[in-house]
Amino acid sequence: MPLRLACTVLSLMLVAGCATVRQVDLDAWVDQPLAALETHPIFITVPVVKTVASDGTQIWNYVNGANLGQCSGGGNVWGTQINYAAYSQFASCVQRFAACNNIFYIRDGKILRYTPVGIGGARCYTTEQLQPQFRGPVNIR
Repeated sequence: MPLRLACTVLSLMLVAGCATVRQVDLDAWVDQPLAALETHPIFITVPVVKTVASDGTQIWNYVNGANLGQCSGGGNVWGTQINYAAYSQFASCVQRFAACNNIFYIRDGKILRYTPVGIGGARCYTTEQLQPQFRGPVNIR
């Protein structure tokens, strides 16, 4: 492997290694009102799949990844609430794609927790731009 190529590969590996999930970004969402999520400038640009667990907890999954049109049954899962069986089928389908599932658990209009889960080889990352108070312009990768 030529030196230039080796240096490029090493640089990319180092940059990818810096992309991590920061606990401070996750903790910032606890007890936030649902409106903070609904109006967040990044999350409003990402397709969302919603369901409700048997205990009444809402689960909103903002899927940041590859084209997932094949998993959406013609688009009927995006933005509306679907039953848990349909959500499980969707989750199984998206495991074939590289994506970060930004999963929010919600009850009584408040965020209980935020859990990003990478699938298909994707690695999730968080930054201060994913915290609820962020309202500026940004380019996401």
